[in-house]
Amino acid sequence: MNGKNNIAIGFLTMGIFMLYGFLLIYLRDFAPGKEEWINAYSTGEHFESRLAHVHGNLFAFLNIVIGFLLLQFSNSLKNTKAISWLALIGLLMPTGILLEAYFGFSPIFVLIGAMAMTASVIWLGVSFYKMKTELN
Repeated sequence: MNGKNNIAIGFLTMGIFMLYGFLLIYLRDFAPGKEEWINAYSTGEHFESRLAHVHGNLFAFLNIVIGFLLLQFSNSLKNTKAISWLALIGLLMPTGILLEAYFGFSPIFVLIGAMAMTASVIWLGVSFYKMKTELN
């Protein structure tokens, strides 16, 4: 992994979670029983589904940015493959939220994804901080 896959998978994931957002709009505005859906705005599946939608798009965007930066600075940064993989593993968080809400899966995927994305962002930040530039 050198960043290209982060960009490609980031855009694909963003597209999927955008489509999921359209489903949420349908459930809120047009679906039979929309009143029950609206009344459950901050609880249960409704809350979890919005949480997954938001984090899915955020983590997709982070993968696009991380992938771009890894490609642009591949000669100056160390551990690009590990950072790339951690960012991709981070996508388990929003996927895990949906699996937990709709299918009763364990929240382990949420935790693994959250820790992986956090680690990739911090690691990339530290890598940029330590990066040697002509101005240093």
